[in-house]
Amino acid sequence: MTAPVSRPDRFRLSPRLEISRALTGLWQVADIERKSGAIDPETGADWLDAYVRQGFDTFDMADHYGTSEILAGRMLSRHAGTSPRPLAFTKWCPEPGPMTAEIVRAGVQERLDRLGGTSVDLLQFHWWSFEHPGWLDALHELAKLQQEGLIGGIGVTNFDAAHLHLALADGVPLLTNQVSFSLVDRRAAGPLAEVCAAHGVHLFGYGTLCGGFLSDRWLGQREPQEIDDWSKMKYKRFIGVAGGWDAFQNLLSTARQIADRHGVSISNVATRWVLEQRQVAGVIIGARLGEAMHTDGNLKLFSFALDAEDHGKLAEAFAQMKAVPGDCGDEYRKPPFLTASGDLSHHLDQMPLASTTEPVPHRPGATRVLTGSEWEDIAGYCRAQRIGDRILVSGTTATAGSSRPVAPGDAAAQTTYILDKILAALTALGASAEDVVRTRVYLTDPDDALPVSRAHGRIFGPIKPANTLLAVAKLIGDYKVEIEAEAILRS
Repeated sequence: MTAPVSRPDRFRLSPRLEISRALTGLWQVADIERKSGAIDPETGADWLDAYVRQGFDTFDMADHYGTSEILAGRMLSRHAGTSPRPLAFTKWCPEPGPMTAEIVRAGVQERLDRLGGTSVDLLQFHWWSFEHPGWLDALHELAKLQQEGLIGGIGVTNFDAAHLHLALADGVPLLTNQVSFSLVDRRAAGPLAEVCAAHGVHLFGYGTLCGGFLSDRWLGQREPQEIDDWSKMKYKRFIGVAGGWDAFQNLLSTARQIADRHGVSISNVATRWVLEQRQVAGVIIGARLGEAMHTDGNLKLFSFALDAEDHGKLAEAFAQMKAVPGDCGDEYRKPPFLTASGDLSHHLDQMPLASTTEPVPHRPGATRVLTGSEWEDIAGYCRAQRIGDRILVSGTTATAGSSRPVAPGDAAAQTTYILDKILAALTALGASAEDVVRTRVYLTDPDDALPVSRAHGRIFGPIKPANTLLAVAKLIGDYKVEIEAEAILRS
């Protein structure tokens, strides 16, 4: 596990990457350009250089953050040959679909073309729906490109604990996971931090100021009703599910008391709390390019630390709030969608299905799911079949493609992958996890009963279908788990 360097404002993420612990986030470039048109590249580079001169030399961007990659590329060109130089971390967020070597290479090459370089310092991968297994293929292809030198480090964004564990168990060399993390949204401090600690992965926290709501400006203010800022639209939803405006005002008041003790701002307290959480390498602070930089205020993050009294007061405020539901990234994958639009409409036109259906020739009205596995023809079976309102899902193993076992030796990771395949089949047939009435789980090692049961409970905890768990002598292939399911569609 890497350790922070001596300076409190720097972090040694890897032997080649020493970062500013306060990363400059460029997501608001898209919002600025939505209203005012594309930013002139030279002007944008000037603005980014102003951050570099203040020591904030690590920038976070994405393929869909307007022209942020182009602006960063123009800025980086000015520092060619210098050491150390500014760092540009970007994200690739493809639509769900097959992730071939050609598709992944093209996605990375587009990032390189926009950045104007030969290697991406940190390529962070986002995936909208884990029901489509292409995400794991993409990560393995990224690992190959890393070996070629096209990528310095591989990260992910908005991965929950189960799928981060699955990727690591399958041998993907992940360095970071970027997730929402704030005084309002504390999900990352739970199971995700445990997985990161076990594997030496570090977290980048974004949304640490909840779109600016965690600031002195909003203390004592009435709840806003009309918002025309994507970031604030999103984080207003987080505040709502975390207990509402009154509970949020109590949190702000508590943060103000702590800020007074240290001579800093509410924003400093909110960001410092995230920085002090386990496995957090840095926080991403949004920049409104061309407006006030706030770098002087951000430097105060490293002038103080929260003590036991501070944490005790915050714990009391947390007790008056509700936990944001689910695990990290669920806001993009299941209701309630805590996005600016309340769904994925401003990210995707529609969510492509991982599986397709066809009629069952000998049974009029029935439909089935075929995945293309060679064994479906050899053995004569389908992944799932719907007859009326009943759906039967075949015994499912953690198989990628036609034959590769996923996460050999890790029963919990295999269970996560299996359940994603089952859910994909159900979705294709018009059902969901809530329609499942029975599951059967087969294990080769009774000692895996607890981790497999926990993975099963992550999906079915609130649903509680009938379940049978059996220990068997052996499964065909290098598998530790096989699961089958039955569902009945609700009227």
